[in-house]
Amino acid sequence: MKAVILAGGLGTRLRPLTNTVPKPLIPLLDKPLISHIVDSLPAWVDTILLAVNYRREALEAYFETADPEGRVVLVDEPEPLGTGGALKNLSRHLNETFLAFNGDIVSSIDLALLLRNHRASKGIGTIALWPVPDPSAFGAVGTGPGLRITMFQEKPAPGEACSDLINAGVYVFEPEILDHIGDGFVSLEREVFPKVLEHGLFGHRFEGYWIDCGTRENFLRAQRTLLDLGGGATEGRVSDRARVTPPNFLHGVEVDEATVGPYVSAQEGVVVRRGAEVSDSILMRGALIGEGAKVRGSILGPEVIVAEGAQILDTILG
Repeated sequence: MKAVILAGGLGTRLRPLTNTVPKPLIPLLDKPLISHIVDSLPAWVDTILLAVNYRREALEAYFETADPEGRVVLVDEPEPLGTGGALKNLSRHLNETFLAFNGDIVSSIDLALLLRNHRASKGIGTIALWPVPDPSAFGAVGTGPGLRITMFQEKPAPGEACSDLINAGVYVFEPEILDHIGDGFVSLEREVFPKVLEHGLFGHRFEGYWIDCGTRENFLRAQRTLLDLGGGATEGRVSDRARVTPPNFLHGVEVDEATVGPYVSAQEGVVVRRGAEVSDSILMRGALIGEGAKVRGSILGPEVIVAEGAQILDTILG
């Protein structure tokens, strides 16, 4: 079986970091974001089609070493095509039932159960659904008996949503879905799904966790979720006088008499100098936090230097 990961976006909400690092390769604890999806796929998925447009060469370089079995095949988008256009661009590869994922989703979904429910429904597609307290920032999905989808409601006003369920960005499709996608830039959510309801579009509600990592706030929320689930570790030179509050993921770091944590991930070569304070943040390879500096709620790109005494709060540095 084949799986498609839609990773062609520019990651504009994570700029300036994504000016140099493609969003799929931003680290989430011990591996890049994209690998959380790849590694979650069961063995019966034998081919993973990665739809890419922006900074393809960086993704190619990563998967040359990260995918020794060659399951991941990068397919170029000559220009941004949207979620629907990206699938259409892959149509020559998709001649049977396939999985599809938005490339910035981290979740606990049971893919085997999703596939079983899809096959039982005998529809053209099945969409994973996630409950939220207020779907007005997303788009509500209305369902009927058997979770057959009856309507889509784009960003409804507060209190006017048809349900508390939103599209979770994980799908099973029959190849016939491609016949309903036009050429060029096409949105699955806005242009394709509403017109295939008569062909049987079903929902699959699941529990556990779900995070769309498209923003700084949500990327850090995903990190907190995974750390709370036991993803923490500490490796490196940490001073006996350092105050480290778990959970954190610290790999190959140097920490002086500083305060670190909770919810910090730091890659190899990161240095935290005396008197600095770091919490709820991502420090990419080689970042340096100067003496007495404070970093909170932030994502720092490779080799970023935070000056002595500086305060970096709730921001992104490329």
